[in-house]
Amino acid sequence: MKFQILNVNNKKDFNRFIDFPYQLYKDNPYWVPVPKISVKELLDKEKNPFYKHADAELFLAVDENNNVIGRIAAIRNDLHNLHHKDKTGFFGFFECIDNQEVANALFDVAKDWLKKKGFRVMRGPVNPSTNDEIGFLLEGFDDSPRIMMTYTFPYYLTLAENYGMKKAKDLYAYQLDSLNQTDFDRITKLVESIKKRYNITIRNINLKNFAEELENFKYVYNKAWEKNWGFVPLTDEEIDYMAKNLKPLIDPEWVIFIEADGKLAGAALTLPDYNYWFKKANGNILKFIYYLIFKKKVLAKESNWTRVVTLGLLPEYRGKGFDSVMYTYYIHKALEVGNRYGEASWLLEDNEMINRGMQLLNGKLYKKYRLYEIEI
Repeated sequence: MKFQILNVNNKKDFNRFIDFPYQLYKDNPYWVPVPKISVKELLDKEKNPFYKHADAELFLAVDENNNVIGRIAAIRNDLHNLHHKDKTGFFGFFECIDNQEVANALFDVAKDWLKKKGFRVMRGPVNPSTNDEIGFLLEGFDDSPRIMMTYTFPYYLTLAENYGMKKAKDLYAYQLDSLNQTDFDRITKLVESIKKRYNITIRNINLKNFAEELENFKYVYNKAWEKNWGFVPLTDEEIDYMAKNLKPLIDPEWVIFIEADGKLAGAALTLPDYNYWFKKANGNILKFIYYLIFKKKVLAKESNWTRVVTLGLLPEYRGKGFDSVMYTYYIHKALEVGNRYGEASWLLEDNEMINRGMQLLNGKLYKKYRLYEIEI
């Protein structure tokens, strides 16, 4: 087929870049139409502080009738290379019709842009970093994603592999069923003994003292994952930006800090599955705001899902069962409010400690995501 690749350098093409997935997935019952305004802000170099240490170039594939048939972003993340020193660039926001020639041209233009910047590897998809939505869906295509997780067509895997990309890392999502805890009494007793041994307390976030609580969360977030594969620490501005966007979605009962002998040991952020409302609102921000204002307290029960977005421990408290204490708190909370399912995601495939913890809690590995890479 005849097509061409365009640089996105005007408002019209930027809007077409944003709009394309809503056209591509319009008949797919599992894709979630998040409000376009949130995607625009994510890509806005003036509003999103990610771009203070990064850059991105957007590209469109258009057919001979000037209809969009694909898109991609080439992404330079200076903090990643400062942290990992591996000369890796990224591609993200990839969407494409099922056509290898079009996909190859999109991957080529991103790779060429990155090569000119001096990178040796192209990895992705990341939208736009590992602190955001990442990966092509590998398993679990018959279910909608939870909040802040992605959904992609199965053929994207073929497009990437036919281009020559290799697996960089698989990411796991576990389903935790609060009604399927056959050995929960034993686990609860074990957790109680851990709490006594280390003088553990769990407390909810205090939104009235949000600034101080955010400082605690920043500290845990950047310490807990600093040695993880692919991790890039968030700047203060990025965490403040993320917190501003997430604060209206937070239910304090689902955000916790864990302390040992009165000292901060870890933190966890769990969100009700707002994708349930995004689907009902069909991308309409005003409908979503209506649900948020008038039905926030019942979302966890109504959607029947929550997602553990982050759960981290400071290094000195790992391997002592503190993570089990936190997950057990969430299972009790789910039973209390009538919320059956929780998703723990995303988790690295080779993080043996956390994967064993999921198995202890009868977690079902129900979705996988894959990151690819290719030498430039």
